Amino acid sequence: MDSLKDKTAKGLFWGGFSNTLQQVASMFFGIVLARILSSHDYGLFSMLLIFTSLANLLQDSGFTTALINKKDATDEDYNSVFWFSCSMGAGLYVLFFLAAPWIAEFYGAPELTAGARVLFLWFLFGCTGTVHNAILIKRLMMKEKTRADLTAFVVSCVVAVTMALCGMAYWSLIVQMVVQGAVSVLLRWHYSPWRPSFRFPKAPIRRMLPFSSKLLITGLFNVVNDNIFTLILGIRYSKAQAGYYSQGRKWGYMAYSSLWGMMSNVSQSVLAQVADTPGRQQAVFRKLVGFMAYVTCPCMLGLAFVAPELTTITVTDKWAASVPYMQLFCLWGIIAPLNNLCTNTLLSRGHSGVYMYGTIALDVVQLLVIYFSAPLGIYQMVINYVVVNFAWFFVWFYFIRRSIPVSLAGLLFRDLLPYAALTLAAIGVVHLVVAPLGNVYLRFGCKIAFVALLYVGTLHALRSEMLRETLGYLRKLKGGGRG
Repeated sequence: MDSLKDKTAKGLFWGGFSNTLQQVASMFFGIVLARILSSHDYGLFSMLLIFTSLANLLQDSGFTTALINKKDATDEDYNSVFWFSCSMGAGLYVLFFLAAPWIAEFYGAPELTAGARVLFLWFLFGCTGTVHNAILIKRLMMKEKTRADLTAFVVSCVVAVTMALCGMAYWSLIVQMVVQGAVSVLLRWHYSPWRPSFRFPKAPIRRMLPFSSKLLITGLFNVVNDNIFTLILGIRYSKAQAGYYSQGRKWGYMAYSSLWGMMSNVSQSVLAQVADTPGRQQAVFRKLVGFMAYVTCPCMLGLAFVAPELTTITVTDKWAASVPYMQLFCLWGIIAPLNNLCTNTLLSRGHSGVYMYGTIALDVVQLLVIYFSAPLGIYQMVINYVVVNFAWFFVWFYFIRRSIPVSLAGLLFRDLLPYAALTLAAIGVVHLVVAPLGNVYLRFGCKIAFVALLYVGTLHALRSEMLRETLGYLRKLKGGGRG
């Protein structure tokens, strides 16, 4: 257990380090781009994201997760998935290249034809890195994955800002995504020890298909669900309104991605390693849930608290209309990682069918809620979307409880709610203190500093085990200990 604990701590550290740096860089470059580009540019770009998400899902088809959960994966398995992914990527590029004019016509934006054909080059790069990414995650090579992700992101952002400064508008966002995909795949090849051969065995694909096909079907529903807002906004609302929504979601999703990115790959691998012993997996699951709440509650609620000041300082008041959406997606960012952790646990135990039907049911409910909320406005649609996601946590927990011995009361009152309550109490006190401050910079700084001090100080006074373990691991790193 100690060895697994050390690997988990090391993976969490590098996952957190990677995502924190990436989100800091994303914030910096996002501020620069938001000051240069218009809401119309972001609206155009967001209309194409559903197609990149769909292609990414199809070329993967659930085989990445299948490889990670397969304890005895062989070179034959890797080759089979690699060539399948490459075949899908090439086929999808040809298909979407030909469909680009119809996509542009659907949105009433003729300029999207050329933009789509360039953006879809990303398919050709992404398909060649599927297996290498799975290997890095499976072997908990998070340090190497961190280097690949950060390098690709920074290089692509420099290219995007340069293009934006040259007046290339939404093209800068399109080229950024293509460059990021190309550099990321190149570095994954560099760090991964595996190389493909010119053999395409079909048997491994057939063996993994019962598991992976359920993930593919689930993923298809997820892609539609995740992008339904963009589809509705592109049809019912102006591109400027779509841009405000996109910008608000971007900031909230950026914080969520940073936090879940720290946990995602590590939790998937670690939970799979202890799947044979339900008691041990229950302990790991509760520990991961507690750690997620310990980090997520102050970060997401804190971001919602400073959202008005952050928007004014970074991207100016021209984006003030995006603040309510950012705050709602911050609330969503609290429950989404916990739901993901539940589904990772189910997948680690081989319950891909439960995951598929549960996710399809969630997506259908969300689609119905969004459809009937559309006449009420964008804000109400997002509120209802967030409420459904909070409610669905109890659905996932029902299936978790049937797999491993874990108590709902213990999970809520020992692992989750104390961190949420402490954060809200700190925010309430600080709000009363800083409300009279007129200077936006001073108010922003005081909000962050005072909430952090109250949160950490109270945990220290209560002798929090989570805080003690965090500080102990940081001291170990500082002292040159092995992580």
